[in-house]
Amino acid sequence: MRIGFFGGTFNPPHLAHLILAECARDELELDRVLLVLAPRPPHKRVDGDPGPDERLALCRAAVGAEAGRIEVSDVELYREGPSYTADTLAVLREQRPADEFVLLLGGDSAAGLASWHRPADILRYAEIGVAERGEDDHARAAETLRGLGAEDRLRPFAMPAMELSSTLIRARVRAGRTIRHLVPEAVEARIGARGLYGSRNHA
Repeated sequence: MRIGFFGGTFNPPHLAHLILAECARDELELDRVLLVLAPRPPHKRVDGDPGPDERLALCRAAVGAEAGRIEVSDVELYREGPSYTADTLAVLREQRPADEFVLLLGGDSAAGLASWHRPADILRYAEIGVAERGEDDHARAAETLRGLGAEDRLRPFAMPAMELSSTLIRARVRAGRTIRHLVPEAVEARIGARGLYGSRNHA
């Protein structure tokens, strides 16, 4: 199979995550997209984290009926030490030796790939799918991959430009504002029922 690797903390997952996964699946002819949860991403601090088990449950709630086309993976969630994409891709290649992988990134992340841990291994294990959103295209990513001798590994795909982030969702929850139509209904319900991110709606 041809599989998309979409990594992140998903804290919480929202509709832009699912739209990116679906656009990549459609345009890059992927059989499946894996949402790969990171426990402690090496490049940014995680704030308002309800814990790995809860984020895993939120992602499974978000996928819901999309299961089969979008799959939640905990392959690196409980790993000790830093969570590096090169290590995770190596594990996935061992588990699925017949499958092809495409690492799904935004333009900014792809442009900074040279600074990632073992970028040569990442490019050996996977192609790089770059989401083009509005003016955020793949030009800088192409320059980075050219410098790494791997421009032929670039696979751009288009998706709608959306000003939506997990940070925004958490802020709206803390302020008691609605997140309806910003996250899947099952995610909204779980956040409220369990009082996540400072929700005021739980019993």
